[in-house]
Amino acid sequence: MSTIKADTENSMDKKSERSNELATNSLSRELLTTSLLAAVGTATLVGMHHGYRQRRQPDASLQDYVSGVRSQLNLSLLSKPRTAKLKLTNSKLARCRYAYQQAKVAWQQAYQQPINTDAISHHHNVTDFSAIHTTTMLARPVCWVSGVASMPKDIVLAKNDSGDVNHNEHNINNEHSFGVVGIDADRQIVWQTTMPERVHDIVVQPVVSSQDETSHNNENRDVVVMGRRPSEKFWVLDTATGQVKLAIKASADRHFYGHACYSLDGSTLYVTENDTQTLDGKIGIYDAHRDYQKVAEFDSHGIGPHELIMHPDGDTLVIANGGIKTEQASREELNLDSMRPSLVYLNRHDGTLLEQVTPKHNQMSVRHLAMHNDGTVMVGIQFQGERHINVPLVLTHKRGDTDFKPLTMPNNQWQRFHQYIASVAVDSQRNLLCVTTPIGGCAAIYDLNTRTLVDAVSLPDCAGASIYANKTANDISNKAHETGFIVSDGQGQLSRLDVSDLAIPSSNVAANETIAKDSKRHMMSFDNHLQAL
Repeated sequence: MSTIKADTENSMDKKSERSNELATNSLSRELLTTSLLAAVGTATLVGMHHGYRQRRQPDASLQDYVSGVRSQLNLSLLSKPRTAKLKLTNSKLARCRYAYQQAKVAWQQAYQQPINTDAISHHHNVTDFSAIHTTTMLARPVCWVSGVASMPKDIVLAKNDSGDVNHNEHNINNEHSFGVVGIDADRQIVWQTTMPERVHDIVVQPVVSSQDETSHNNENRDVVVMGRRPSEKFWVLDTATGQVKLAIKASADRHFYGHACYSLDGSTLYVTENDTQTLDGKIGIYDAHRDYQKVAEFDSHGIGPHELIMHPDGDTLVIANGGIKTEQASREELNLDSMRPSLVYLNRHDGTLLEQVTPKHNQMSVRHLAMHNDGTVMVGIQFQGERHINVPLVLTHKRGDTDFKPLTMPNNQWQRFHQYIASVAVDSQRNLLCVTTPIGGCAAIYDLNTRTLVDAVSLPDCAGASIYANKTANDISNKAHETGFIVSDGQGQLSRLDVSDLAIPSSNVAANETIAKDSKRHMMSFDNHLQAL
């Protein structure tokens, strides 16, 4: 009897084991099938999206998806809590918001869903959008922003006020149109946004303390895109996505001169403007926390103000008055013989003139500026006189100096720059200055310790210049040790220029292969200016 019972129990155990084995096999098959379907589905979606991206962005590659995932993983792995759990939580939430925001915009743009403009405030100086700004984007953090003089025609979807396709002369006769691009730490395009007209300066809202509840989140800072002189508009874009948030129209009897700067706390935007009646230079003041409403304006104490920057003291505007009169909607220079350029220091709170200095030759138009951390202003000159006249084109000035101090050019051969400096960028930590000249077709780097030229490299049609330091990318690319400058040009190149520390002695530097150049080319033509985040 016991034997029969034991056999019965063994039989039941075997049936249970077979049942469990069958259930396990069934579950394994289901998991395998699900995994295969998920992989095929993911591959299909990636393939469809990649096909769409290649129509919009010719240099797009499948490697971009790998780079995007790797960047997000690096963000998670490299992020370290600064203090308590609250800051760690806030950091994770910020990254989640960033990823969600980029994914949302990418989905909308990929499938042509209309952008919700109901939340955009339209007051007296904000124009209704007269064109569709098309944005294509990859989910990677942005390190630089640049204007683009031409981009592929197949992403141009400009329309006029009546909703018809905008068949202007540029779109009919050319295969490209204007835009703005965001660039990542590897010098790849993250987003690109079309613009209805050519742009000039790109101004990035400063990083503000997270303890300031009224400030913008660092990932959602604004990018102000100024129209090319003379323009009656500037645009406000989202830093992370490139999406257009606002279009600001100049007030009556004013047009913009192509440049702007923020206060150090990012709350106020200062814009160079022209009074089209008197032709006097003005500084327009816009409240960034109230949809960039114009709240006041100051006299620039000169004619034709171009670039302006904020002094490290946070209270002083530094203004480059080019000295050239232009009428409304015209680039014609009306007073080259009698022009009077100047560099002006202005109290940003009440417009009080603090200092004003003029160059030795009245046709040395003071145009582009950069600020050293010690308060020294770097000045790029565009000479409007006869071509045979040789004048210094790169100057410095510090408050209290009675005159400009020119940097040294070997054999005083400033003609190499063809009387035109397009951009200046300063590396305060290494005491280096980079200047570009598209007409001269080269970028030059100066050692500010000795005020001498380190070297110049050939870069045809180069204009934009900015500091190259991956600390601005939060070390996401594991290249935080890299420094130097990044220079953009009209041939689509983003070139990294690096000077070896051994090439910066305490005395004069011999110009022989001291600058390393590494270029990456894109299917677009970069415009005048390039700004780092």
